[in-house]
Amino acid sequence: MKGFVHVYTGDGKGKTTAALGLALRAAGAGLRVFIAQFAKGRDCSELHSIRQLGPNITLRQYGTDRFIIGAPSEEDVESALAGFAEARQAVCGGQFSVVILDEANIGTYYDLFSVEDLLDLIEQKPAHVELVLTGRYADRRIIERADLVTEMREVKHYHRQGVAARVGIEQ
Repeated sequence: MKGFVHVYTGDGKGKTTAALGLALRAAGAGLRVFIAQFAKGRDCSELHSIRQLGPNITLRQYGTDRFIIGAPSEEDVESALAGFAEARQAVCGGQFSVVILDEANIGTYYDLFSVEDLLDLIEQKPAHVELVLTGRYADRRIIERADLVTEMREVKHYHRQGVAARVGIEQ
């Protein structure tokens, strides 16, 4: 089976959710999935679900317990670079059929790793690996290189009325 490059981007809700849905579908078909979450390091409901699903999905977080706004800390950069190295191994190592780099676009936007490194990873991707890149601010070069691009656009969101992220829905 040929693997493609997906990009889920935009300012709307649902990028990570779409990627996790793909992971669930792939695992149900017996495929091994690796999920690298960049700029995320806090406990969230998907971590608990994935642990219960069994051995076909591996999820690793490379970030601190806060979301990056503004300049990333040295700790943020170090964590992201370590995660990118592990993600590269997941893409090229032959163990996984689907690799999801959650918030990879945020990673390049905040200079946690370079767009050039991400493009290089896309070029090194074995033909059978499905690669999914999520996050706002997808670089135009990533969009041009991808096989599938979906832009989530916020039309209306209850967050604007002061509703905090809810366990099991947004976190």
